[in-house]
Formats: sequence, structure tokens, C-alpha cells
Amino acid sequence: MDWLRDHLWEAWLAIGIALGLAELLSLDLFLLMLGVGALGGMATALVTDSVIAQLVVACVVAVAMVGAVRPPLIRRLHGGPDLVLGPASLVGHRGVVTQAIEEHAPGRVKVEGESWLAESPGAEAQIAIGRTVEVIDIQGATVFVRPVQEGAS
Repeated sequence: MDWLRDHLWEAWLAIGIALGLAELLSLDLFLLMLGVGALGGMATALVTDSVIAQLVVACVVAVAMVGAVRPPLIRRLHGGPDLVLGPASLVGHRGVVTQAIEEHAPGRVKVEGESWLAESPGAEAQIAIGRTVEVIDIQGATVFVRPVQEGAS
């Protein structure tokens, strides 16, 4: 027991490393925060021999990490852009009218190398062949487009 009391900082370090390695299996950032708490206990063990003080510091650091550091990290890791697949990924892309789009008759546009049935809600009664358009929505096999102003980037 005397050896453990003399080398308690090493025990705290081992606990911190073990929790860090266990985090690699869970990927929840919870065990990592507890591991940081164990490192706080290790730092206290280097300063004092009081096991109670080491436990208190380890618990306070772990709770602070779980409460204050983990939530923003989780939000940051899970807060990236949404993954959009399939036709919905074409919204916002530009295309060229290959068959005139009229008020009551859909035309065709070429977007990203594919030909689509196209309608234009509202803006213009007719969009001529060769005009650049922007995809604003996709419903089924029909793209809804609006004309792009000349010179707009």
C-alpha cells in the first residue's frame, strides 16, 4: 500500500490513459472528459498526498468537462452541413433551357449534364432556349426554375 501512496500520480495517469483509450471505442466524448478529470487528479497527486483532495479535484474537473466542454464539442461535431443526395442536390445549381418554358407548357432544361422537365412558377410567362436558369425546387421528375439575370454571378 505504501508503494501505491507514493506513486498515486501514476495510478491517476493510468486511469486517464485507460479512459482515453476506452473513448476510442465509444466515441461519445464522455469517457474522454472523465479521463481529463483523472489527469486533474494526477496533477493534484503531484502537489499533495491527500487522496481526498485528489478525488475532489478529479470529480470537479470531470463534472466541469462533462458540463461545460462536452456540449459545445458535440454541437460542433454534429452541426455540419446536411448531406443532400439525389435530385435534391441540384437545388441552387444552374442550367440552360433546351426547350422553351411557357406559361402553361413545361419545357426542358439541362442541369449538370442531365435533361429535366422544367416549369417556371411566376417570374416570366416564357423563358427562351439558351437562357440560363437556376433550380429552385424539384418535385418528382420536374425541376422548377427561375431565370438568372444577365451578369449575375
